[in-house]
Amino acid sequence: QVQLVESGGGLVQPGGSLTLSCAASGRNVGSYAIGWFRQAPGKERKFVAAINWSGAETHYADSVKDRFTISRDDAKNTVYLRMNNLSPEDTAVYYCNADLRFAGYYGPDPSDFPFDYWGQGTQVNVSL
Repeated sequence: QVQLVESGGGLVQPGGSLTLSCAASGRNVGSYAIGWFRQAPGKERKFVAAINWSGAETHYADSVKDRFTISRDDAKNTVYLRMNNLSPEDTAVYYCNADLRFAGYYGPDPSDFPFDYWGQGTQVNVSL
């Protein structure tokens, strides 16, 4: 069993930056790939970024590539999502998840993959 807790959300102006954290606890958390998804009001949850168990491989949605960076600190059992140059279109609830299968973050729609564990989400609002 793995527990995930997101933090770091809040209100930021367009063009600003924010770093989200996903703190993991439980058995063998270092073995899990961690991903970030987001869900805007009235829309489906969409894939944002993912990092494999070792941190050697990352994968991003085209919409955030070159603006967002995912990283992990296994000493703290925490995965970070650094978000730069934010726009109102990035407003959403951001969720992290965990799974042993990194391949699940690839494919036409990773949102369809049955990931093992999810956090409760953290709200990000980008507005003047």
